[in-house]
Amino acid sequence: MTAAAAAPTNPNALVAEAGPALPSARGDSSAAARAPLAFSMPVRVYYEDTDAGGIVYYANWLRYFERARTDWLRALGAEHTRLAGEAGVVFVVREIAVDYRQPARLDDLLEIEVRLIEARRASWTLWQCARLGGQPEPLVTATVRIAAIRRDDGRPTGFPRWLNERVAAALSQRPVDE
Repeated sequence: MTAAAAAPTNPNALVAEAGPALPSARGDSSAAARAPLAFSMPVRVYYEDTDAGGIVYYANWLRYFERARTDWLRALGAEHTRLAGEAGVVFVVREIAVDYRQPARLDDLLEIEVRLIEARRASWTLWQCARLGGQPEPLVTATVRIAAIRRDDGRPTGFPRWLNERVAAALSQRPVDE
């Protein structure tokens, strides 16, 4: 029989290894909201999206944000299947912080936004929000860190150079004061 593994002497050691957490989506999101708009798409709230109280179920906001990120990449020519097949790269959500400010209801037309606030070699930090169409105040905001990993072994890898170039070019064409 083998001896049981010793418990770490510092119970916070595992937490410390994880690195710094994302800033709260509640924090100073005004700076993130001023980042250039990378992409925006409409989403209609359907009955299947709501809970028993008639408002959007909390987990469905993550689906809306995922759709917007995916369509943003698609608009850049970076479909997930192409990246996985040609470059062996897939994206994962590494970390997310969500602030649920106001509810959305059945039949509401939402506008889901994607804004890039930090780009690193193997991860991007995005600020996303959902607004009622035409309204300035967000209903829900999220700060999301996505990472690029190799499909074969799950190890971190850099985003393809052509994708970083397209993101930079797309953002430089947008006015800063949107």
